[in-house]
Amino acid sequence: MKAHAVAAENPFDAAHRSFDALVHRLQASETTVLNHSAVERLIEHDGREVLRLLFQAHLDVRGPGDVEEAVVGADEIVRERTRTSTRRLMSVFGLVFVTRLLYSAREGGAPALAPMDASLNLPRESYSHGVRRRVAELAGQGAYDRVTDEVRRTTGAVVPKRQAEELAVRAAVDFDDFYSERDQLDLSAAQGEFLVITVDGKGIVMRPGSLTAQTQRAAAAEAHKLNRRLTKGEKKNRKRMATVAAVYTIDPDVRTPDMIIGGLRGAEKTRRERPKPIGKRVWASVMKTPGAVIEQAFQEALHRDPQRAKRWVAVVDGNKTQLRLLREAAARHGVELTIVLDVIHVTEYLWKAARAFHAETDRAGEAWVDERLLRALQGTSSDVAAGIRRSATKRRLSANKRKPADKAAAYLLKYRDYLHYDEYLAAGLPIASGVIEGACRYLVKDRMDITGARWSLDGAEAVLKLRALAASGDFEAYWRFHEEREQSSNHDVHYAAFAPPQPRVPARRGRPQLRLIKS
Repeated sequence: MKAHAVAAENPFDAAHRSFDALVHRLQASETTVLNHSAVERLIEHDGREVLRLLFQAHLDVRGPGDVEEAVVGADEIVRERTRTSTRRLMSVFGLVFVTRLLYSAREGGAPALAPMDASLNLPRESYSHGVRRRVAELAGQGAYDRVTDEVRRTTGAVVPKRQAEELAVRAAVDFDDFYSERDQLDLSAAQGEFLVITVDGKGIVMRPGSLTAQTQRAAAAEAHKLNRRLTKGEKKNRKRMATVAAVYTIDPDVRTPDMIIGGLRGAEKTRRERPKPIGKRVWASVMKTPGAVIEQAFQEALHRDPQRAKRWVAVVDGNKTQLRLLREAAARHGVELTIVLDVIHVTEYLWKAARAFHAETDRAGEAWVDERLLRALQGTSSDVAAGIRRSATKRRLSANKRKPADKAAAYLLKYRDYLHYDEYLAAGLPIASGVIEGACRYLVKDRMDITGARWSLDGAEAVLKLRALAASGDFEAYWRFHEEREQSSNHDVHYAAFAPPQPRVPARRGRPQLRLIKS
């Protein structure tokens, strides 16, 4: 029997062959008559296999992860025994396999450790961080059916719907730590003079087990009119309130009451360049209490203005609980907080009151609203309230007819301490809650109100966080932080001194190697 030398295959040879095959197809006569769209699809499909083979070859080249130093766990037990194990990794290019050494102790009981897993920062489950990121981004944008379809269409991975939901929850797990641990940023040159905090609430339809105990009891007591659909009035006992918050800075915008009225009428002759929010961060939570979210808002504000050198402003819609919590937080942190009632809510109350005196299509009602809003903007909201009540009395309106007028008057009197619009406008403060209204629409309504959606508590919270990261422009930085946390919690924590030993660097394969074959 003779022995002769043959060339050992390089791990990248399969990728080279796949690439060459793709080049051959692109040069073939039947391909040269295709339109560009068909060629794109061909390259996308076959090219993805080339990428998968490249990734697999890289993993093979790195070897199983044998180390020179002793493998010592956080339990101080040395792992001396080794065995080879292979695990699956569903990547954005498709399925690959990681062959690695498991180090175990001579005595049973201590969990085995794989230094190569730590070197690669492999996740606990079989989906790569690339796939998890793709799922997280898509889950923040649309329904999970669309997420699974989009992942299948644009990557080599397959992620069932249930797994996509679980991956989204895991992707958002470091949200709070990301914002609490990020470095102090010196934004003094870019930040505006005013630091604005604004909060609101928005209901989300939940699965029965994720409702609050009080709402569950109310829902159980209802008699449903339809079997498969909630009718008007029934949804309120199927919802759990999410608290939405926004923090930003802004420069002064000095206006007059007449300018505000003119803007509402669209009568401004020239469009003014208004100051824009700076460093806007928005977020929402259905899991945390309103008090906890407002405390987060104050922590975010203190992160931007630790010396409390700016003027702090809160724009609110009049929710009593939110007002109380804002005042308590301001006192707790020693902040002088100017609370402004959203002028849009005032306008809505005035429009409803106008229906007590004018028909809905009567333009005199529009003039009636403008006149009273102008006076409120001039700082005389109490006089406006008194005038509305007098008008209703003089006209001898019935109790039912005058109800919207009385409600508007009561609203103006109840919140008169937050209606000093003449002072706010002269100082250039914001008086409308457009930022938080937009946040409610984007974070909650556009995604959570999808027809037929019923959310679990964990699932809703995760999607709110993922959308908040995108809306605040923080997703990229968050994902880097998240992968660092994954490295720490999945790997480093299991080793002595939080330091997994580094696998040996394999010798570079520059040319084919020879091995002996007996024949």
